[in-house]
Amino acid sequence: MAVPRLMTCVLALATLTACTSGVSGPTGGEPVARGVAGGPGTAKPSTGTGTTAPPATALTPESYKSELSGRKRAMTDAIDSMMGARTVKTLNTRVERAEEALRGAADELSAVTPPQEVRAQHDAYVGSLREFAAQLGSTLGKVGSRDVCTPGGVLTDLSAALKQLDETGAALQAAGDYPADVIEVKAGAKQSRRLSTGKFIKRENLNGRSSLQIDNGSTRDAVVTVMRGGTKAFSIYVRKKGKYKVRGVRDGNYKIYFTHGVDWDGKNRAFTRDCSFERFQKSVKFKTTYTASQILWHDWRITLHAVSGGNAPTDPVDPESFPK
Repeated sequence: MAVPRLMTCVLALATLTACTSGVSGPTGGEPVARGVAGGPGTAKPSTGTGTTAPPATALTPESYKSELSGRKRAMTDAIDSMMGARTVKTLNTRVERAEEALRGAADELSAVTPPQEVRAQHDAYVGSLREFAAQLGSTLGKVGSRDVCTPGGVLTDLSAALKQLDETGAALQAAGDYPADVIEVKAGAKQSRRLSTGKFIKRENLNGRSSLQIDNGSTRDAVVTVMRGGTKAFSIYVRKKGKYKVRGVRDGNYKIYFTHGVDWDGKNRAFTRDCSFERFQKSVKFKTTYTASQILWHDWRITLHAVSGGNAPTDPVDPESFPK
């Protein structure tokens, strides 16, 4: 009868060791003009005989609605595009475009003379558009540094400015059914959603003999994604300071990716804050060998944090290339 024998190997961030079975394992400003009143070069007081530019004529309600509608379309398109971003890299580009669209719309609307009865509401609305664009600029920096990682995270970061924009837009609409509802998506409250350690996000049949022990000693939760060729074998959640062993791994060569972060958005399969993306440089091989007297297989252990004597360097991964 064949006698099962186990070979255990370790792949630790920052150890790849020989198998421990006793059988050799695989290797595996702009300028400002100033003067003094009454001084040289100062214009003389008007005598009332000169001409002045006539005040701008206020738009009719219908013309004003048309002006608002034209700007609203560009802004909502930019926001919708931002909300559809699937990766951090794409999100960064689309937040920048949204900022430009809202800032441009605020500049254009500030030059418009609305009907007199809604002048106060118009000014408040334009002011909130400017503030929202400015806050988008701040959030853009957070996306670039990976402090904010998803469209929902962007809106959460902008919740105060978004509330102000909603209120001023609603006031303008109530004053005459003017189209000022730019952002229909509501910002969610800041959360710290987590899955339990060992929760599979995706998996194929695990009917092999091998196992993969995952040790996440870092300060953030992680999702480990294991790829065999172009196929995702499994993706699993491991909380910070947590460990989990995936059993039944099938034979094959695998690449191991992992993402750390805070607040797991299950719909987008991404952390909303403080995210990073990496991959072990070395692939790992799982192989079952049958002899007349033995069955040999590989068990691997990986660590997602640096350890003394570690032999498994990692590379950062472009979020566009990270397997979802």
